[in-house]
Amino acid sequence: MTGTHYGVVAIPFKNRPDRRSRKQEAAGFASKQAGTTLILLTVLSCLFVCAPAFAEIKVFEKEYTYEAGEDDSKNSSRAIALREVKRLLLEELGAYLESRTEVKDFRLTRDEVTTLTAGIVSTQIIAEKWDGRVYYLKAKLAAYPDDVIKSIDEFRKDSEKTRELEAIRKSLGAMLAENEKLKRELALAKDAKKPAALAAYEKNIGTLDAFEWFERGYANDASGNCTEAVKDYDRAVQLNPGYALAYDNRGKCHIKLKDYLQAVRDFDKAIALGPEVATTHYNRANAYNRLGDYRRAIMDFDRAIDLDPRLAVAYNNRGNVYYRLGNYRKALTDFNSAIALEPGFAIAYYNRGNTNDRLGNRRQAIADLVRAARQGHENARMVLRARGVAW
Repeated sequence: MTGTHYGVVAIPFKNRPDRRSRKQEAAGFASKQAGTTLILLTVLSCLFVCAPAFAEIKVFEKEYTYEAGEDDSKNSSRAIALREVKRLLLEELGAYLESRTEVKDFRLTRDEVTTLTAGIVSTQIIAEKWDGRVYYLKAKLAAYPDDVIKSIDEFRKDSEKTRELEAIRKSLGAMLAENEKLKRELALAKDAKKPAALAAYEKNIGTLDAFEWFERGYANDASGNCTEAVKDYDRAVQLNPGYALAYDNRGKCHIKLKDYLQAVRDFDKAIALGPEVATTHYNRANAYNRLGDYRRAIMDFDRAIDLDPRLAVAYNNRGNVYYRLGNYRKALTDFNSAIALEPGFAIAYYNRGNTNDRLGNRRQAIADLVRAARQGHENARMVLRARGVAW
């Protein structure tokens, strides 16, 4: 399927009688149709565990030595050294990938390549040393380029995932810029102002430590280990109670673990910290939807769309709620909007096909299913096979 979206759901297609025999029709549905379940890419496990023995592997190693300032501690020196060595590794891998023909065909900037790659690979520390004056780190990054490129291709087609990775990149950039500012202020602080400046600097170092746990959680989440990811996000918010993105991602993990009430609590915290983030309202709407609280789900989908009118997944999922409530006209309007924003949205075509079928628009329903099938939607293909329709 083109454009995988976390939390996007499909509605079951209701077959209508046609000129084919009931026996022939039943054969196509011998097993009960299961709703499409969408999961985040399990790219980390595939990159480092499932890759074939004959695949090319590239290993990058970098060293970084941080000279501690007068007011730096071991913890602050390590946090800064770790961020720098990771940056060097990602830049080197990004430059290598950018030279590959396939990536050139994607027409991505170097920043975009690096941002997408950061969501796919992880760094391993192989040596570190602190002598009270300098912090030395050596780290490596190992990846199968062909698999990374395939994952980049999937990520770039997923507008929701791309936005998420860009938000993470920007938040890290803001943390690092703030750290430099606070470090300069600390160096200039005198006498009575020194303790407050030092406290501010150490607090920001705490946010960098929290980001390390956030990255671990993100990697565990991407590899399908939501239980461990929740623990990592727990640690991130302990270190930085104002970490809205960590609450948001922990909430998404709780949805995957079917703990929908806890998911709502996490999204409540994230929204209290950042009320203007469209995707958090969208995520909470998905949790309410699974709890069967359709009124609140629609309110949150409405708010997400108000904040980001181009959030195609919000229209699709709101359409599903309207479909469940039997309001097929509103559902159809939402699926139309989702497709207008994202023409390659296979699930939205599938859902619109279901809705058109309910409204008696048989020809349009089949046309939508064909579009979904051509984009790889398996349930659409199953329905068309049962009806003897080629795509």
